[in-house]
Amino acid sequence: MNQTGDSPRMRQLVDWSSAIWAGLIGGTVFLIVNLLLSPILLGGNAWMQVRLLASIVMGPEILAPPATFHAGALVAALISHYALSVGFALLVAYVVHRWGLIGGIVGGAVLGLFLYAINFYSVTYFFPQFFPMRGGAMLVSHLIFGAVVGGLYEALEVEEFVPVNDSSAQEA
Repeated sequence: MNQTGDSPRMRQLVDWSSAIWAGLIGGTVFLIVNLLLSPILLGGNAWMQVRLLASIVMGPEILAPPATFHAGALVAALISHYALSVGFALLVAYVVHRWGLIGGIVGGAVLGLFLYAINFYSVTYFFPQFFPMRGGAMLVSHLIFGAVVGGLYEALEVEEFVPVNDSSAQEA
């Protein structure tokens, strides 16, 4: 009990399972958007996107022409993409888990914009092959990804609360 005699203060827990599902679904939306829009807006074909994602694991050598189907590149791209999607969704869930549906969508979109900035203005130092992808299409797809992940997390979340351990109340 707290000092006023009311019920104990409660803290909401993060639903990590919902965060993982939000990351997988949001990652799928992000992948579809990029596989469909990038060839239209940036030229090339969808296999270029797959090979670009695979280059995180396989190195820039996988980008050598022709940009056609390559089973190893597809597996590497999917593994790296979904690992990053789930990792980011865990971060989004940690930040927005108390904000509600609208807050999750808006907060997720803002975090998606931060992710875009981090990816294309710092991570490209280590992976320069991503630098040409910087632009409006990727900005919008990161915004959509964040909004989808934040909204899905809040929609899927099973709210669980635990009492706050108030150390000053235990000493008395």
